[in-house]
Amino acid sequence: MSAIQIVCAVAVPLLWGYQFVAIKVGVLEFPPLFFLALRFLAIALLLVPFVKRPTRQLGPIAAISIFLGGLNFGLFYVGLGLGSGSMSAVAYQLATPFTVLLAWPLLAERPSATTSAGVVLAFVGVVVLAAGPGLWANALPLLLVVGAAFAFAVSNVLTKRYGPFDPLMLMGWSSLLTVPQVMLMSLLLEHGQLASLVAADKRGWLALVYTIFIGGIVGFGLWFWLIARCSMGRVAPFGLLLPVFALISSVLFLGDRMTPKLIVGGLLAICGVAITQVRPTARPI
Repeated sequence: MSAIQIVCAVAVPLLWGYQFVAIKVGVLEFPPLFFLALRFLAIALLLVPFVKRPTRQLGPIAAISIFLGGLNFGLFYVGLGLGSGSMSAVAYQLATPFTVLLAWPLLAERPSATTSAGVVLAFVGVVVLAAGPGLWANALPLLLVVGAAFAFAVSNVLTKRYGPFDPLMLMGWSSLLTVPQVMLMSLLLEHGQLASLVAADKRGWLALVYTIFIGGIVGFGLWFWLIARCSMGRVAPFGLLLPVFALISSVLFLGDRMTPKLIVGGLLAICGVAITQVRPTARPI
């Protein structure tokens, strides 16, 4: 990876890590799935009028919208709304090993020993971050976030296999196709959607703006750009930095304390991601 690609690969989990705070605030003001529908609707309205209409790629984009939008974000927003930000940040990191494992049979990207060691070390850091009492007290939010992580991994592999895509085109049209999915789930499973539009305070709307522009358009724009240019074995391990940034943002904005566990786990995750960059991490079978 070039220096600019590495900078972008670090920037993505940084932006997404701080998005945990925004989502946590947002789902306190809006029903989670309705909040998600508002996010994707805004992104679609901002992008679709200005990007090309997909032709042969419409089928893959529809499939990506199901796994990335409806399943990944739907399960994640509900899980985060029910559980803690720290637990969700840690559990979601299963997306990285899921992606590496799926890329082997589906993309013929066989991870090297160095990549495997780096992923294991980074995941040990994630486990250190997760260690503590009460993690398994509520299994449902955890299972929802793990399901979201798997759906995100599938969307990564689909994006790589059927790409390259124009990042803004993919984001705009996948968002448009995601809106009816999550809106239908919201209508079936939630209530108080219209009331939340009136009752939400400034913090809720600012959270929505962050998820639209920073976590959505900028974050996923960079992510799709990286997927188009690098192997999944290179890009995916950077996702393990997300819990580090998510927990730092919780310390800064939600009043969580900086602990030795946070420091040790964060350093292990960072070192693991660095090891994956030592040599080429994937080779054709």
